[in-house]
Amino acid sequence: MKRTPLYEKHLKHKGKLIDFGGWELPVEYTGIIPEHEAVRNAAGLFDVSHMGEVTVEGEDAEKYIQKMVTNDISTMNAFQIYYSPMCYPEGGVVDDLLIYKYNKEKYLIVVNAANTEKDFNWFQAHVASKVAVKDISSEYAQIAIQGPKAEQVLQKLTDTDLDTIKFFHFNDDVKFGSVTAFISRNGYTGEDGFEILVKPHDAGTLWDNIIEAGKDEGILPAGLGARDTLRFEVCLPLYGHEIDSSITPLEAGLGYFVKLDKNDFIGKDALALQKASGLKRKVVALEMVDRGIPRAGFEVFAGDNKIGHITTGSYSPTLKKSIGLALLDTEFTAEDTIVDVSIRGKLLKAKVIKKPFYSKKYKK
Repeated sequence: MKRTPLYEKHLKHKGKLIDFGGWELPVEYTGIIPEHEAVRNAAGLFDVSHMGEVTVEGEDAEKYIQKMVTNDISTMNAFQIYYSPMCYPEGGVVDDLLIYKYNKEKYLIVVNAANTEKDFNWFQAHVASKVAVKDISSEYAQIAIQGPKAEQVLQKLTDTDLDTIKFFHFNDDVKFGSVTAFISRNGYTGEDGFEILVKPHDAGTLWDNIIEAGKDEGILPAGLGARDTLRFEVCLPLYGHEIDSSITPLEAGLGYFVKLDKNDFIGKDALALQKASGLKRKVVALEMVDRGIPRAGFEVFAGDNKIGHITTGSYSPTLKKSIGLALLDTEFTAEDTIVDVSIRGKLLKAKVIKKPFYSKKYKK
């Protein structure tokens, strides 16, 4: 398995390490629930160095990315970030991305760890003249600090006024002592926070300094388990669950990021046809009525008919109840519809409710 530059820190904090897409990463340290609650109430620190980074540069960089993704990046300002799905011609999702704009000729794209090689090959297969695409994943470590006290903790370590970095914007020249960092205001938890890119040899020092700066505020190192429950409560999609090559962004509820009125992009015709003809299935939120925890892959029924499956399910540490996201036939997706989830051989009742389970607390 591959290891991040923070591997020794995970051992120091007694992280429980697992294989995550070929990476040896902590699923938890003190426990998923305390780590989850630290992020909701104070701050949590995540190693996300496994994420992939790709640069797109050249005279036609904007035009090229426009063709590759569903969102309209022509409306981006410099040092702004956009989220977008990237689709196959049939409408399924290659991956979902974060696009960072320096200028019309220079972009950074952050991709999901398990998809880095696949995504880079997809970019390369469609690359145009006057565009250079480069995988720079090995050149950076990435740390995320998330939670209502994230800015307060991080501000102790830099003279840069972090309040000037607005939501979904970045600054590529922030000094943390002798460490120069690329820092963006975003994350994957529904809370305020920052994602920080540094050179691998600087990651350990910055990690220790953040932990020290946040000790009085209740910061905890947080693993993949809490990362999943946090993103799930605010209904942020995870590749391989709510989106994949067989699930379109429209079915996943990501229609806002599919700009069918822009010029041609890969998957546009299929998505336009799907929208025009009406969705046959879509991802909805479920709350368990009967006692039981839905898990990814569990089948969902209406009477004797299978109508879909759970894409993500868990006990919610914030809401103190069992909840799930499910891809269901559209006729069963109205709020308050009762369905049955097959859990350990029993059909247990669940109710369709409004998304998200928990409201995002981003600092705009």
